[in-house]
Amino acid sequence: MTSKSYLTMDNLSVGYNGKPLISDICIDIKKGEIVTLIGPNGAGKSTILKSITRQLQIIGGKVIFDQANLHSMSYKDLSTRMAVVLTERIKTELLTCHDIVASGRYPYTGRLGVLSREDEQKVDEALMAVHAIELGPRDFNAISDGQKQRILLARAICQEPEIIILDEPTSFLDIRYKLELLTILTRMAKKNGITVIMSLHEIDLAEKISDKIICVKGDHVAYYGTPEEIFEEETIRDLYGLDNGFFDPVFGSIELARPEGPVKTFVLSSGGTGIRVFRKLQKENRPFAAGILYRNDIDYELARLLASELVTEEPFLPLSDEAVSRAKDLICQCDEVICAGVEIRGINARLQELIDLARDQGKLVEM
Repeated sequence: MTSKSYLTMDNLSVGYNGKPLISDICIDIKKGEIVTLIGPNGAGKSTILKSITRQLQIIGGKVIFDQANLHSMSYKDLSTRMAVVLTERIKTELLTCHDIVASGRYPYTGRLGVLSREDEQKVDEALMAVHAIELGPRDFNAISDGQKQRILLARAICQEPEIIILDEPTSFLDIRYKLELLTILTRMAKKNGITVIMSLHEIDLAEKISDKIICVKGDHVAYYGTPEEIFEEETIRDLYGLDNGFFDPVFGSIELARPEGPVKTFVLSSGGTGIRVFRKLQKENRPFAAGILYRNDIDYELARLLASELVTEEPFLPLSDEAVSRAKDLICQCDEVICAGVEIRGINARLQELIDLARDQGKLVEM
């Protein structure tokens, strides 16, 4: 893959009726990269995509596509190099799914739009790529929204583009087909060098599939970088204005806010045994304390978000008197102590003191 920019948004301003919605967008995208736009509803993700696909007139700046000004390219040239799948549902009359996919070949046919044997083969290959060969003869208007999304992707594949633009392509798809679609896009990008630019609502999927992330917020691009740079707790909190939950960068998940109120439950766990317990207590709106957790323990990463009280220790050190004393105080204050499973040996041997204390007080619940 070349390090040279393939598509550049140079001080791009986009909007409607001559009024900018988002200004001064400066983004460089390399050939074969998967770049995903994320951000709140109404932030302008679709507006950016429509502007770089010439669905909307740009307000200012320019888009450079393979060293040429995109808005100076002929539509014929652009149609053989760029495929677009937007959220608007296309209106068809008496067209089969095969017909819709075949329209992706029209930039390559003559004036009469007659498909050659090679064109027909490419239509079949595109349908097979999205596992929709059985949909070919069916009326496009008679299939589900999820099936329509797969047919529109097949049309884009059939077009053999150098770059593909998609607006919320996973909408209306169940989890199986979400994963299937993203797998297809990944293969197109990495195997065929096709550049993919899309918007997604599912930030966990965006984190897993993307080479770069564009964060759109209000009148500007708030952040741009690799998933490792973008998917931090505070960045996602700021982007979406989260005040009723958390983004967990380790699990790549959104967590509901921790329960509020007096703590009546203490959880002993380690090595992932507490995760299901933490989430169960959160769903039951039961505030809890947890510990003693080493800061490199996977349980710590979730407990720090959901637990009202958390007793921790630095990695690779014996449990300190201070940590053990604090945990014992919390156990004495709680009505129950859930032991989710802990492996006691070596430096964490003093966890046994906590288990013994809970058992002596008749509070121990083992899970």
